[in-house]
Amino acid sequence: MTAPSLDQRTIVIMGGTTGLGLSAAKACVAAGASVVLVGRNPDNAASAAAEIGEAAISVTGDATDSATAEKAIAAGAETFGGVHGLYHVAGGSGRRMGDGPLHEMTDEGLRATIELNLNSLIYSNRAAVRHFLANQQNGSILNMGSVLGWSPSPAYFSTHAYAAAKSAIVGFTKSTAAYYAKSGIRLNVLAPALVETPMAQRAARDQVILDFIKTKQPLDGGRIGVPEDCDAAAVFFLSDASRFVTGQVLAVDGGWTHSEGQLPST
Repeated sequence: MTAPSLDQRTIVIMGGTTGLGLSAAKACVAAGASVVLVGRNPDNAASAAAEIGEAAISVTGDATDSATAEKAIAAGAETFGGVHGLYHVAGGSGRRMGDGPLHEMTDEGLRATIELNLNSLIYSNRAAVRHFLANQQNGSILNMGSVLGWSPSPAYFSTHAYAAAKSAIVGFTKSTAAYYAKSGIRLNVLAPALVETPMAQRAARDQVILDFIKTKQPLDGGRIGVPEDCDAAAVFFLSDASRFVTGQVLAVDGGWTHSEGQLPST
């Protein structure tokens, strides 16, 4: 079996300037793609594009602004002659904004967390679908979910608005996948467990949580994930290797969803 190819494809990556998104961008370019990297921080966006080279351009903007994805897709079409796929990675914990256990959650925490993780994704998916339909072309959309959308861990990961948003991504993706299959537009979800990214530093620096992860994510010696763990799956979903796959959810989780995880004795 040959490796999945993205030759002559352009992929827009929302949240593509750091962490999981940047790692996936490098993997897409290695598979032959050109990429549009979208991020809020202009310095990160510029440095990420420079690191990748001529196969990448960057667009600065907030994913919660519906115009950002539209701008990114237009930039990809203008620079590279078209857009063939979208990977929506942008999102993050709402803990600092007021997300948390339901009885502690603030109104602002709820609003901001849903806007960041769900609304932004719907905006980018809508922009991509409109582009594919307008150009009468097939296309692939990959959405970033989380195992917390259906496999909770109450001791250390109790952000309930975040879990609600990630669960909603699954329902949204399945519904849209069913509707647009006849148009050759595929939508799928990649759902990691705990991966070491800028968003995950609270957990990645907590030895108690890392000890828990040894049993909750027991694969490969029991460890926190790294962004590269998700890259092959992302390339697969964005390429024609998955041309007969839509509406699916793949957990890249080190065993999280099948492991109980051991809490320290009290």
